[in-house]
Amino acid sequence: MLFFALKAATQPVLETGGKKMPNEWIDDVTHQRIVKLVRRRGINLSFYFHNNPFVGNKMVFYGSDEYQKERYPGELRKKAQEIYNLNVSNKQLYTVDLSTLKVTQLTHHHGPISGEIVHEKTHKAYFQSRDSVFSVDIHTGREQLVFVFPSGFKGSITTINADGTLLGGVYATEAEKAISKQYPEKSQYFNRIYEAKLPRTLFTIHIPSGYLQKIFTDSAWLNHVQFSPTDPNLLMFCHEGPWHKVDRIWTINILKKEKPKLIHKRTIDMEIAGHEWFSTDGQYIWYDLQLPRGKTFYVGGTNLHTGEEVKYQLDRNEWSVHYTTSPDQHRFAGDGGDPGSVAKAADGQYIYIFTPDRSRLKAKKLVNMKHHNYKLEPNVHYSPDGRWIIFRANFEGYEGIYVAEI
Repeated sequence: MLFFALKAATQPVLETGGKKMPNEWIDDVTHQRIVKLVRRRGINLSFYFHNNPFVGNKMVFYGSDEYQKERYPGELRKKAQEIYNLNVSNKQLYTVDLSTLKVTQLTHHHGPISGEIVHEKTHKAYFQSRDSVFSVDIHTGREQLVFVFPSGFKGSITTINADGTLLGGVYATEAEKAISKQYPEKSQYFNRIYEAKLPRTLFTIHIPSGYLQKIFTDSAWLNHVQFSPTDPNLLMFCHEGPWHKVDRIWTINILKKEKPKLIHKRTIDMEIAGHEWFSTDGQYIWYDLQLPRGKTFYVGGTNLHTGEEVKYQLDRNEWSVHYTTSPDQHRFAGDGGDPGSVAKAADGQYIYIFTPDRSRLKAKKLVNMKHHNYKLEPNVHYSPDGRWIIFRANFEGYEGIYVAEI
């Protein structure tokens, strides 16, 4: 439970962002309570929406020492974009205790690290520094070397399986890496990599033995690799690229070594489905579904046992860059989008929670995000007790981690 859920103090009613905010306030548009979850100086970033950051009552996040002094409100919006484009070379893993808000630094590497991989049962986080993979104990900070990639196969880890025995990831060719290096902006490399049709390889690393196994190779941009939270042998991945050109969402059983299975087949021209994630019980894969792109918006889901598909419609202004499910799976949440996003929503810059009502989602606004620059994706998470939505934002002029009370 978050300790401040019990506090009775009255918070000020304020417009969210555009200035330095107090540690707690009431959003003047949504009338919901917002709390600054991480209060260390510097840049603080919560995990990508489908990466579990929780071990018990602790949350793992990235932080760096890069810090921009507060500017007066007229410059905050411009400064947020400038800060997001900074080369943050010293980001490390930290934890925040959700009961006390105590922050503890987990890693102390000299170079940048990557990987948002946490295993709740083993109480370990996994990360990568160059060609080496490490684990770190969430409670003790004890670090161990897990694996070193061989020359000629410099892969990247992205996920861990349900029983904590396998790391999963993807290997890209040097030719593809050269494209990314030459064209660092997404708008530059995205179509180039898709059209290149270079091979990518899914792999696993057996943590106890350090055994590397190549699972599947295809001349497609394999990406978004996620293990099921309940089935240790089920791996999900996508065919990356322009969503209206790909049948994106696939699974593969790494034990049975069967051919990959398509989860959702596009049925009309310009249909898109993506930003997929597993339900907490592993029974469904959910995704942003648009029929067609930019016109009619749904959260869609496929039952992994029956193949049955369901979809919940929402309004254009309620479309979100990413969605997620609550721990009890009774609700969804979304991080909204700005007018430049795919939905072209005129009034969509909010953090939302959604409740299914027959074939639709009923939306409730939690946070007014009009001062947030969506080049930084908010990436919502439900807290383990289901009472708060955790997100990252730059509406104060720098990246921070916040929670909104439901």
